[in-house]
Amino acid sequence: MDAQSCATKSVMARTYTLKRRAEAQAETRRRIVEAAVELHSTLGPAATSFSMIAEKAGVQRHTFYAHFPDERSVLMACSAHSLAQDPLPEAAPWRPIADPAERLRVGLRAVYDWYERNESLVACVLRDAETHELVREIMALRYGPGIGAWHEALGAGLKAKQRPLLALALSFHSWRTLTREAGLKQAEAVKAMMHAVIGTGQ
Repeated sequence: MDAQSCATKSVMARTYTLKRRAEAQAETRRRIVEAAVELHSTLGPAATSFSMIAEKAGVQRHTFYAHFPDERSVLMACSAHSLAQDPLPEAAPWRPIADPAERLRVGLRAVYDWYERNESLVACVLRDAETHELVREIMALRYGPGIGAWHEALGAGLKAKQRPLLALALSFHSWRTLTREAGLKQAEAVKAMMHAVIGTGQ
């Protein structure tokens, strides 16, 4: 084998090794993030320690810190992962709906369905955001723009006295009260809040 062939083979072997190493690191990071999201969905981010995440992910503490040196990096990765798995409903498709009642029905149903799919995580995050500054900051960063778009799209054309009712209708806590405590089905909860918002303007 000539020198050029040896050099080519060496480069290929090194490239393959680096690729496998990168894949292994990505897999480790994925396990850590998924473990963290699961714990955040049950215990809440404020009560979840790095040791808990490392143990659940099956990694050593030093491996965990190599990927996530601080709490902010963990929360940013977890929030990005959860939203990538199930993004917030987009407000853009609601805007062309001319009838405010129909627009509200479509929007609320999309929001309520998202709440249902992500109930445990949202409940824990909202609870912790009341007392944990970093959780509150990350929540505002990740969810604020999307929720703001909900209010803008569904609030178009509403009167001033209807807007507080819209805020109530879009609240996760309102959805949970209507469906989990009052026992309403999704469509019934949407209808009740539609009547509350639209009826206030009549």
